Amino acid sequence: MATFRDITHELKHHMPFTSIGVVTGAALMLVFVYAPMPRRLSYHLFWSLHPLHVVLSALATTAMYRLHGGRNLLATLLIGYLGSVGIATLSDSLIPYVGEVLLNLPEKHVHLGFIEKWWLVNPLALAGIGIAMLRPNTVVPHTGHVLLSTWASLFHMVMAMQHGQPPGVVTLVLVPVFLFVAVWVPCCTSDIVFPLLFARQKPPQADH
Repeated sequence: MATFRDITHELKHHMPFTSIGVVTGAALMLVFVYAPMPRRLSYHLFWSLHPLHVVLSALATTAMYRLHGGRNLLATLLIGYLGSVGIATLSDSLIPYVGEVLLNLPEKHVHLGFIEKWWLVNPLALAGIGIAMLRPNTVVPHTGHVLLSTWASLFHMVMAMQHGQPPGVVTLVLVPVFLFVAVWVPCCTSDIVFPLLFARQKPPQADH
């Protein structure tokens, strides 16, 4: 089982990479608000990136649990599903929506993938869990997970902006802050902390 020291170590280790992801998100935001891109494009990008995020999250969460001694089938399914769909919803939708409300963005709305597109998100989560049970691997899924989460969170917020009119300076400054919060803690929680709370073996410090 992960200790508080293990958890803080993992969060500190992934902070720089999360920051890089946020920088890419901020750059994409500037392109979309100043180009400007049609709002429909942001909508399609979110609904492409969010399901992919769920798949990679399911792969990483389930693999981490299995690699550290988790063998119970029901526990694997529950941890894989809650750690992917639950935390991806928090990261991609709920935290960005809080940012939209606080920034008073004109088109704010919360999008819950496991409900709105249940026929897509839930089967993909189960597919990711199944693949990780057969071939557990945490390296590539977590790397892709962080980037996809950043971009999905970004396009959730971009959808809420008034297209054709660039947002104010405060919005441009604070959106990357919300992106960092939306990605750093939830993604590390999903991929690392959450499964290790139920795993039997202590995680080695070099295992990422």
